[in-house]
Amino acid sequence: MKIAFDAKRFFHNTSGLGNYSRDLVRILSKYYPENQYLLLNKNKSERGSDILENANVTFVETSKGTMSRQFKMGKDAQKQNADIFHGLSGELPLKWNKKSIKKIVTIHDLIFVRYPQYYSFFDRKIHLWKFKKAANSADKIIAISEQTKRDIIQFLKVPESKIDVIYQGCHKAFKEQQSIELIQDTKQKFNIPERFVLNVGTIEERKNLLNVVKAIKDTEIPLVIVGKKTKYFQKISNFIVKNKMEKQVHFLERVSMDELAVIYKLADIFVYPSFFEGFGIPVIEALFSKTVTVTSNTSCLPEAGGPDSVYIDPENYLDIQSKIKFLWDNKSERKRRADKGFEFVQKFNDEPIANQLMNLYKKIVQ
Repeated sequence: MKIAFDAKRFFHNTSGLGNYSRDLVRILSKYYPENQYLLLNKNKSERGSDILENANVTFVETSKGTMSRQFKMGKDAQKQNADIFHGLSGELPLKWNKKSIKKIVTIHDLIFVRYPQYYSFFDRKIHLWKFKKAANSADKIIAISEQTKRDIIQFLKVPESKIDVIYQGCHKAFKEQQSIELIQDTKQKFNIPERFVLNVGTIEERKNLLNVVKAIKDTEIPLVIVGKKTKYFQKISNFIVKNKMEKQVHFLERVSMDELAVIYKLADIFVYPSFFEGFGIPVIEALFSKTVTVTSNTSCLPEAGGPDSVYIDPENYLDIQSKIKFLWDNKSERKRRADKGFEFVQKFNDEPIANQLMNLYKKIVQ
């Protein structure tokens, strides 16, 4: 089979959609080397260059022109005689020729419908139009969680039979054992406390970091935060300064993937009280790192966290505080839940996900 991908996010996104795209192509090329995988985009970048070294993965430069992703990329895939075109981020090209090609689109979330306040009016309208178009023209839709599947049925009015849930995994660094040298270097480089609670994710309102900071106020518990700052950061910074918490809260920047994997493993507790997620990759990164997780009892997060993570009401910082304190003071309970979480998270390993994807590809080209 020859499978073409919209590789814009593969080459140009550093986090969520980019990681999903790179991991998907990486695991397919590893477990199903007999197929050809085409990465279509206007240009390449250094991201994913290791995956492009595989003999069965090829970069294809799309035709020049305005809006070439929308109007040329689909036809470019057909010129390459691709059997399947897979849009990896909720979109499919708008123009095709008469040559046969099957179309799949992955939809990660419909947060812009559920939480319109986080998006501009223009972005909401464009996203909804693109997603509806893609859902209608696709032969199959991949939802990355049961929560997203329910949202696609509700908001895009798609029949359930058209949707398959295939979870996503996470970067291999979180499943590896980093060297003692790297662990020591990371501790020193970032001046990491001996014990700490960890939060990872873009520092934006939906991720609800302010309630974590409120939860550790009036405790001695250090908080380490890794994530890109948005204007919401100022609200958190103001609270920290007002409550003299500067020595208690540590913001880390320019953290590599291997360093991040070390930091997850060093943490006593991972806390992720997001109001809503399409999936919640940081949760499975923590579980693969054998770090007990406190996360929200909303959206798909119980799907990612499994039965042995600790669940909180994200609106209630006192609930977050009591759960963190309970785990902080109870080493055996942290270990028990971390071990159980590690057993649970194996379902998000590369091989089962690759098998599910390939079964879907084979089914639609029959």
